[in-house]
Formats: sequence, structure tokens, C-alpha cells
Amino acid sequence: MPRRLPHRLALALLIAVAGPAAAADLTTHAERSGFVETGRYDETIALCDAFQAVYPDAVRCFDFGTTPEGRPMKALAVSRSGALTPEAARDSGIPVVLMQGGIHAGEIDGKDAGFLALREALDGDAATGTLEQLVWVFVPVFNVDGHERFGAWNRPNQRGPREMGWRTTAQNLNLNRDYAKAEAPEMQAMLALVEAWDPIAYIDLHATNGAQFEHDISIQVEPLHAGDDALRAAGLQLRDGVMADLAAQGSLPLPFYPSFVRHDEPDSGFVDGVSPPRFSTGYFLLRNRLAMLVETHSWKEYPVRVRITRNTIVSVLDHIARHGRDWMRVAHEADRRAAALGGQDVPLDWRATDDVRTLDFRGYAYTRTPSDVSGALMTRYDETTPQLWRVPLRDTLVPARTATAPRAGYLVPPAQAGRVERALRIHGIDYRRVERALARAPVQVFRADDIRFAAASSEGLQRLDLEGSWRDEPRDLPAGALFVPIAQPKARLVMALLEPQAPDALAAWGAFNNHFERKEYMEAYVAEAVAREMLEADPAVREAFERRLREDAAFAADPRARLDFFYRRHSAWDERFGLYPVYRIDAAP
Repeated sequence: MPRRLPHRLALALLIAVAGPAAAADLTTHAERSGFVETGRYDETIALCDAFQAVYPDAVRCFDFGTTPEGRPMKALAVSRSGALTPEAARDSGIPVVLMQGGIHAGEIDGKDAGFLALREALDGDAATGTLEQLVWVFVPVFNVDGHERFGAWNRPNQRGPREMGWRTTAQNLNLNRDYAKAEAPEMQAMLALVEAWDPIAYIDLHATNGAQFEHDISIQVEPLHAGDDALRAAGLQLRDGVMADLAAQGSLPLPFYPSFVRHDEPDSGFVDGVSPPRFSTGYFLLRNRLAMLVETHSWKEYPVRVRITRNTIVSVLDHIARHGRDWMRVAHEADRRAAALGGQDVPLDWRATDDVRTLDFRGYAYTRTPSDVSGALMTRYDETTPQLWRVPLRDTLVPARTATAPRAGYLVPPAQAGRVERALRIHGIDYRRVERALARAPVQVFRADDIRFAAASSEGLQRLDLEGSWRDEPRDLPAGALFVPIAQPKARLVMALLEPQAPDALAAWGAFNNHFERKEYMEAYVAEAVAREMLEADPAVREAFERRLREDAAFAADPRARLDFFYRRHSAWDERFGLYPVYRIDAAP
């Protein structure tokens, strides 16, 4: 039996021998299998090259990174405007939409749907006229190494394809928790791609986890609940436009992620929210750009999910083509407004209020009965019996925590400059180095009153929660500090990274944990002597100590805490303990 040529080589030979028209169908392995299977990554590489070969005037295939296991990260720039580079798109003022599939490589709907929509758009069978009005940057597979960890049952609560990739990268990092901290090489490559192209919209293609019901897709967009006020109107227009298109095609779209308030309990209903910036929709609102999270329902068969994702892609292209230039204008105005946020209160996180409305939700009949396997109540769905659920929905959102933006910006002492500078560069944030020493600089410092290290690691890091406040306190800084101005378009992103209480700040992900660990101690016998001297010499200290004994039973019962009461008032105490090593300043140095 003759050896089968690799798909990539076969396509190249077909184009060379028979000409571009012969290969113009460019079908995927998924299509040829009836969407029972999905192809391996060598097919993505082959299709990227082949689309460029067949449509050289409209497609550019390029690498934008390399994975830890050495695989190329492929992207396609697609347009009939003549703008196939970031520079050309910027010079022509044409809107760019960036779509990525396979951030969770088992949820691979976006790759196969994207190639299908791409071929149809280039052939004029879908999204007619859109490619003249925009640039579509398509990343078929974001988590490439995870894609090649191929196998059945990698997604046990998902119907198809037969085999698929893995959720995390080769370094076991979840890219869908990495937008803000940007630790993974893949995410750093993606953010460089974003920085180069500056897309007005970033489309993140997934499949859900969760229960069984009739709804087949959810569409979430930000800014809509959060971010720049004027840009929220554009987010609402994009979300509602795409949902209307999908509904007209027979889908049952939702504007929130359908995860029950209490796991496995349908009657607990749903709660909406604004994702923190570890996720795409929470991240891009900080850059004053639109982001859409697309979640097909994992219990729908793979052909159904691919069709609905394809419909979503086509709808997005249509709306960007019609409204993209207007949304770009609003986004650039948002950039100017963000640069003027100094001194204003800015939300760091969001929460749903207790306001509840009743939602008619298209579910299935179900029972909840005890399981003799787990010993818990188990929900069992009957997909032959649709049922309308009337369940609570909490979707009124308000800021959970705010911070006042510094009037000038942040100062990063030289000892932390390298770590912080790396993050600033990855995110494209403006900063400059202060070449002279600053004596008693009039800064604000954050001192932690309560320090809580996470009991377990997350993404290989130990997270940190801090309670405390900013206060005026002059500090000496050697030469080489970084000044990060708040007067820049990414001011919200600056605060998300450098405000110590922001949910995905550098501090929250453990970048400064050393500064919240005690490194020096006073022996108990020394502290005992110091305590007696202080009690005898200072009546105010004695009064405070005795009051604390009366009012705080836990303190009174803790010998170490009682001695620390005096140690913290002694000159031997480390005044830097609990001091957040980034300062705020009201005037540029």
C-alpha cells in the first residue's frame, strides 16, 4: 500500500500541480468526517499555508510565537482591503477583529468553525462584503501544545469530537486564567499580537461545562456592565446584534454564563457578573476594547456546536463591518478619557446585588434523588422532555471594590523595577525610569493590616489577599525607580496590575509575597524584658495593653501576640514588614 502523504504536503502538491482553483474547497478533516472528528495541528499548519496560497491577495499566514514544546503558533490575517499587516491596517484606519479558538484545546469548536467560515467568506458564500471593510485575524488554536495532548475523554462532559486536546498547556497552565498575569509564553505571544494589531474586538471561542438544557450558546460582551461608559453602548450593540442573528437562525442564546449558583441545583438559578482580568472579557475592557466570550453548550453534538459557532463568527464579521469604524472612534475617545482618570474613583471588581428577577429558562425535566455511589443528591435530566424552568437571576451589577486613581502615577522602587518592568512591557504600558535618587519623596504607601496567604497554590502561585489602606508617608528612593503615569490610555490596566487589592494585581498573584513575610524576630526572653521596661516607662502603653487584655480574649490567651504588642512598638521592629513595595505619587518625579 502506498504511503499517505501528510496533509500539508498533499495540499501544497495539489495547488502546485492543479492550480489554486482545484484546492479552493479547503475542507477540514472535521468536515470530511461529518464533524465526528477534528484534525491534528499539522492540519492547521497546512490550512494556514494553503489559504494563503489559494487567496494570496486576501490571506497572510504567519507565526506569532513558539510554544514551550517548540510548535509554531499560527495566525491568519484575512482582508480584501489590502491591509494584511498591522501597519497597513493602522494606516488605513480599518477595524481589526481578532478571533481565537482552542484556548482550552478540548473545546475546539472555534478552530473548525473558523476555517469553515473563512472559506465561505472568501468564496462569497457568507459574510458577503465584510472582508472589504475589516481585517480578520484568526488564531485557530491558541493552546497548541494542549491541542496535541490528544485523546478520547479529555472532555468527559462534552459530546464530540471523538478525540480532542487538553485544557491546559504543556506547562500545565490554564491560559484562560493568564491574561493579566501573563506568565505563559503563549499568552505573552498573544498579547504581543494584540499590541501589534490593536483589535477593536477580541472574540474568545469556547464550549461550556455544566448541566443539560435546551439553550445552545451564551454570548457575553464587555465593556457592557463595566469599563468606559460610552464604550458600554457599543458592547451592548454588539452583544444584542449577534444574539438576534443567532435567534433568527434557530438558536437559543443567553447573555450570561449558565452556571448554577449552587452546583448541580437548577432551582438555585443564575448570577451574572464581570469577570476579573485573568479572563479575556475582564482584560480587554481595561484596554478600552471590546471582548466577546462565546460558549457553545457542551452537551450539544459537535456538528451542532460547530454550526452555531460558525454562525456567531459570521455575525460578528457582519457587525464589525457595519459598525467597526464607529466603535473605533468611541474606543479612541475612551482612551483619552482613561488618560484623565487621575484622582477619580475607579472600580477594581464587580458583584451582583441581591436584586432578583425571575427568568424563564429552557431546561429539561429532571429529578434529584440520592445516589448510592456518591451518597449525595444527584440530578438526572430527561432530554426527551423539555421543561420551562422559572428560576432566579441576579444580574444587577455594582462595583465590589473601588480605588482612587493616583493623581500622577505609581513609583516602583529599584529593587522591584525588574519584575514590574517585565509586566509593563508585556502589556504595552508606558513607563519611564527615574535616573536620580529621591529624598523623602512625598508619596502614599499601602500598609497591610491583614495579610492572608492562600492555603493552596493556584496556577503554581500562592495568591495573597491584603486588607489595608493608602496613607501619606515620605520615602527615600535610590536612583533607578520606575514611574508609571496614570495619564495613559491603559490607565485602568495600570491600576488592575498595581493596586494591591485588585483581584488580578501583581500582588494578588504573589509577586511581592516576600514583603509580607516576617524575616526578623525578637526572642521571647528579650521581648519579656522590653515589655516590662515599656510598661514601666510609658503609661499610655500600659493603658493600651490592659485595655486589649480586657477586650480581646484571643489576644489575652496568646503569649506570642502579647509579646508582639510590645515588639511592634520597639525600634527593632521591621518597619517595612507589610509595606507594599509600590508607591503612589501626586506629581511626576
